[in-house]
Amino acid sequence: MKKKLVFDIETIGADFDKLDPKSQEDLTRYANSAATSKAEYDKMAKEAKETTALSPLTGEIVAIGVYDPDQNKGAVYYRADKEKTEDIEEKGIKYVSMTEEEMLVKFWSLAEITDEFVSFYGRGMDVPFMMIRSAIHHIRPTKDLMSNRYNYSSSRGAIHYDLYDLLTFYGASRKKGSLHLWCKAFGIKSPKSTEFEGKKVTQYFKQGKYLEIAKYNALDLRATAELFSYWEKYLKFS
Repeated sequence: MKKKLVFDIETIGADFDKLDPKSQEDLTRYANSAATSKAEYDKMAKEAKETTALSPLTGEIVAIGVYDPDQNKGAVYYRADKEKTEDIEEKGIKYVSMTEEEMLVKFWSLAEITDEFVSFYGRGMDVPFMMIRSAIHHIRPTKDLMSNRYNYSSSRGAIHYDLYDLLTFYGASRKKGSLHLWCKAFGIKSPKSTEFEGKKVTQYFKQGKYLEIAKYNALDLRATAELFSYWEKYLKFS
């Protein structure tokens, strides 16, 4: 049996006001050139300042979750800065505190022995983010999870099922849908139904809610695994 791994990451962004002037200028350049009024500029600049967590150049990884849907077991590796934590396990998920570098080393070591990978928007966010952050830490990825998007397979034997691609037929669908909407449509418990929101991870991290972030990540893992099961049963042809 091929070994599957569902994965998901959580990221935080740099404080815009603490960035150097040139970086601030770069991040708001589009607002400067595209805005046609001060109100529009303020809105676009605000968005740029609040989305630094979406880029590996201005963001960092604070959690990497991995889940084996066949074994119903997984782990979330998470940062808990300045807080001493002990490893715990709940409902088949282990929670282990690590640095960003340690998380990436662990993920790529697991990737090396994995045949099939499952994500939701992994090619658009998770994988590029992890690859660039890995390079920053002088870590070389063990599998190419970006190549050969349209036939699932990647080099060196890896297969990456990105459900965002597969469920929208590689963007052919007019409406794409979020993980929350796809879960609701298939009757899956959505991780986005809780008061915890992914866009607030930076805020929660500053508040020291490290384990809460990790548990939110675990909800994403299980929801993605269930969604993959529906796709595999009803929509997969090869």
